[in-house]
Order: sequence, then structure tokens, then C-alpha cells
Amino acid sequence: MTDQTPPTGQPPPEELPEPVVRTHRFSLSLIWLVPVLAALVGLSLVVHAWLQAGPEITLTFQTAEGLEAGKTPVKYKNVVIGKVTSLELSDDRERVRVKVALNKSAESFATKGTRYWVVRPRIGLGGVSGVDTLLSGAFIGADVGDSREEQYDFTGLETPPAVLHGAPGKSFVLHTDDLGSLDTGSPVYYRRIQVGRVSSYTLDKDGKGVSLRIFVDGPNDRFVTRSTRFWNASGVDVSLGANGLKLNTQSLATVIAGGVAFEEPRGPHDATPAAEDADFTLFNDQATAMAPPDGPPRYVRMRFNQSLRGLAMDAPVEFLGINIGKVVSINMDYDAKDTRFPLNVGAVIYPQRLGHAYDKLAAQAGMKDGRVDLARMFGPLVAHGLRAQARTGNLLTGQLYIALDFVPKAPRATFDAAATPIELPTAPGSFDKLQEQLADIVTRVQKVPFDSIGRNLDHTLADLDHTLKQVNGGVLPELKGTLKGAQRTLGSADNALSADSPLQQNLGSTLQELQRMARSLRALTDYLGVHPEALIRGRPDDPPPAQSGRTNPPPSRQGSKP
Repeated sequence: MTDQTPPTGQPPPEELPEPVVRTHRFSLSLIWLVPVLAALVGLSLVVHAWLQAGPEITLTFQTAEGLEAGKTPVKYKNVVIGKVTSLELSDDRERVRVKVALNKSAESFATKGTRYWVVRPRIGLGGVSGVDTLLSGAFIGADVGDSREEQYDFTGLETPPAVLHGAPGKSFVLHTDDLGSLDTGSPVYYRRIQVGRVSSYTLDKDGKGVSLRIFVDGPNDRFVTRSTRFWNASGVDVSLGANGLKLNTQSLATVIAGGVAFEEPRGPHDATPAAEDADFTLFNDQATAMAPPDGPPRYVRMRFNQSLRGLAMDAPVEFLGINIGKVVSINMDYDAKDTRFPLNVGAVIYPQRLGHAYDKLAAQAGMKDGRVDLARMFGPLVAHGLRAQARTGNLLTGQLYIALDFVPKAPRATFDAAATPIELPTAPGSFDKLQEQLADIVTRVQKVPFDSIGRNLDHTLADLDHTLKQVNGGVLPELKGTLKGAQRTLGSADNALSADSPLQQNLGSTLQELQRMARSLRALTDYLGVHPEALIRGRPDDPPPAQSGRTNPPPSRQGSKP
């Protein structure tokens, strides 16, 4: 090895150190702990959300008003059980599909029978609801049923249900001809206290009536028995009777929103509590509801040969003032023989409304087992003058009603007991008779010869005028002279009867003499009453007056001379 000499002017080179091989260990910096912890937290949240996630259901509504994806909650008894995740239109764009994610604890709400609705502010006839959503916003309400069958697609209710599942009380079904002013939520009253509400209503399958479902809260549902009567308490009931004008209503709410009332009938009745979903009849008013049982209805027909203007459908049919039915049809016919247009009136009557009279008539007719034979019952009555008449029920409105009454001396009428339906004979009403009498009077008045009477009256008045002129010209002046002569005669008589006239003075003296004579005559009668013997013996002499100093009695005048 040769040594190399560095160039001139440069320092000598130093010796290079030997390399040292070292082994480095891996070390984790604290800065990496932050994302690791965040990942762990996120993973735990995902796992927790996955474990707590419940089923996803789909609700359909007519509109999504007030709903918002990711914000609108689903509540049951004001407890959040889920949240709206998305909103979308249906394929036909008629409805809105709302996706809802339920909580794990709310799995039972994805079952059949569960109901969902949107709670938002509502103002209706039944009152105001959902006021609390004005600040918190709309939310979806839920009501679960008893079914355990799973279901994930629901049709939401457009209005909140009137009765929630599990509420204490009973539901009943009422049948009526029409709904009237009733609606869902209309109150139900018992003795003017609200004890329930109308929960729903549907049209009957045959379209001839309406069925209402009402709910009576417990414990007041025990007051609904098998004999309970229900009636429509809507509006105001105004009646004018012998006691004056009566106005009856359950409350102000029934005037606006309608209502139903019920009560038990008076007298003996079945007080057994009614079962759940029991059927009842809803009457139009309280009087009809509380009336005795009507029994089976019967159809009758009547034929009138007169105008029936004012007779309308549902007009009452009365028997001696008792309402036993109503008019159900009015049809016009033509009689070619007499060229008339008679009117056939059909009516439904309830014979059992006659009470004890019906029982006696049924026994007389031989009806048994509750069988109603109108022909056998009405036959004897028609023979005794029973007729149907159209009478005026209201003079102001001109409304008519059918009255079944006995007409005295009624013409004999034919009654076919085998006809179906039976036809009751008719007679003109009292108002029609009055019209006929008035028409007859008018006809007679028209026959009076008013023209000739007027002419004769003119001649009579002319003769009377001529006579008056003669009286004024000749008789009155002579009568005036006669009256003057009579006046002079009366003046002379007045002078003769004056107080200072001789006639008056002589008359006074005569009266005084008569008075003295009357006194003397009275004294004589009094004396004779005491001394009747004076008529024979005469009046004794009066004794002499007594003298002082003498003891001897005065000598007797007997035999002395007067």
C-alpha cells in the first residue's frame, strides 16, 4: 500500500468513522388515539342503532301536510315510538306514502289493527283539538290493537279516532233512517250529562238506513240496559200545548253539533245491562222514544174524492185524537165512470198504540197469539160509523192530517174484509163541510133580487121625502101652536099651586084638620081598647080634683046630672 501525499496547500485527510448498525423499535404516537377512539365510538353507535332499530312501516295519507322527513315523530300517549324517514307519492299520485322507522320497543305497533293518524290543529263541530301542535308541530299519533299478526302497510286515518283502544266503556250500534246533524264526535247524553260520543257511522248495505256506533264511557255504560231508548237530541224541540210554549234541548253543543240522548222507560222494564255492540233503534225525538211499544205495523189504504192540498208524507194518522200511525204514500187515480180524480192515501198504523182498547178489540174479534187481523177488528167499527177524514191540523199553515173518527148518521159504506190491504171508507172533513155550507150560503145570497129591492127602496125613499116635506110645511107649525097653549096652561097651574096661593093655604088647613081628626080617632081607639064597656055604659065622669084639708072622699057622681 503506497501512501499518497496530499496536494500542496490542503490539510491532510481525516480518517472516516466506522459505521454502526442499530436496530430501531416501532412506537405509536398519542395523536393516533383520537381517530381510533372516534371509530370505536361510531362503531358502537352503529351497533347500538342496529340493535335498537325496530321494524319499518309504510303509512299512506291523502296529504303530507305538517309532515317532514327526519323530524316528524310518531307518538303513543305522548311517548315517541318512531320517526318519519321519508315521504314520497304513490304511483297513481293520489296519496302520499310515509316511511316510518319504529323503535325496537315499539315492535308491537307493526301489527294488524293498529291505527295511525296525523295530529294537527283541527276546528270542527265537536270542538277544537291538536292545539298543542301549534308550537311543537304536527306528529303522527298511534293506537295499538290486540292482534299479534304482523303488518307493515297501513292506511292512515284522516281524522283522529273518537275512542282509543282499551278505553273503559262499551260500544253500541244505533239504527236510524238518516244521519241528520250527527257526526263523528257528537256527544251522547244521559240525564243531560255527557257520558259518551259517536265513534263512527256507516250506510247500511241496502242503502235504506244508517248505522251509528257510539261509545259510552265507563262506569256510565252500566246505565245502558236492554230496555234503554235512544233518540236524536239535535237542535231545539219547540212544542205548543195546553201549558204554553215549551223549549227543550240537551245543551248548546247539541244545537250546533247534534247529539244523542238515552234513558230507561218508565214503569216495569228489563234492567239487565246491555252487552257490547248491542243493537238499538235511534228515534227522532224523546216523545216517540219513550212511547209504549208500537208492535207490528199494518198498512191500510183510504180513497178520498176531494182535494188533499196540505197533506204531506209522514202526516199523522189519529184515532179519536190518539196518534196511531203516519201517511206513507199519496197517489192520484182516475175514475172514468164519474170523471173524477180520487186520491189514494196509504198509511202505516200501529194498532197496539190503542193500549187496553186494542186488547179488548182483539178479544172481541177472536185474535190470539198476538196476531193482528185488521179486517176483523175494524169491520164492526166501520158498521158503527168509523170513517177516515182529512182534517185541518193547523189553520196558519193549512196542514192536514188523517182522522179516524165515528161520523154520526154516516151513509152506509161497503167494507171488503178480504181485500189486501184493507181499505177504510172515508167521509168529508168538517172543514170541507164548512166550505160546502159557505158555498151554499153564497149561492142563496146570489139568488136574492138586490136590483128590484134597490128600485123599490128608491121609490119608498121618494115617498118618505114627500111625506117629510108635508110634515115640515103643515103639521109642524100647528104642533108649535099647540105646544105654546100647553105651556100657558102649565104656567097657570104653576101659579095655582104656589106656596102663597089661596088654594095652597086651604089645602094646608084641610091637612091640619085631618091630622087633628086622626089624633082624636087614635085616642078613641086606644080608650076603647082599654075600656070596651064604654060602648054600652058610656064614658064615666072624670073625678074632681082633690082639695087640701078634706079627709072625706068626694061624693059619688053616680046618678048626678052632668
